[in-house]
Amino acid sequence: MPKVPAFEPNPASPVYLYLQVADHIAARIEAGDLPVGGRLPGERDLADEYRVSLQTARRAVAELRDRGLAITVPVKGTFVRRPDERR
Repeated sequence: MPKVPAFEPNPASPVYLYLQVADHIAARIEAGDLPVGGRLPGERDLADEYRVSLQTARRAVAELRDRGLAITVPVKGTFVRRPDERR
């Protein structure tokens, strides 16, 4: 599978930064870099990795949940899931 290039935010883009982050994480899931069933890094770790605010990382994770690509289990973390999986 092709490797996803490093994240480069595009400040000139009309797309919100949290959507750019969510799109990049979704591409990593698609490429198999983040396997189904695997745990996503915590929101603070994502914020550090993507060099964004904690709020931006939280919104990106919420977007992934809305797309059906992630599920958050209280106390355990956020996990990658197939969009067609039942909750």
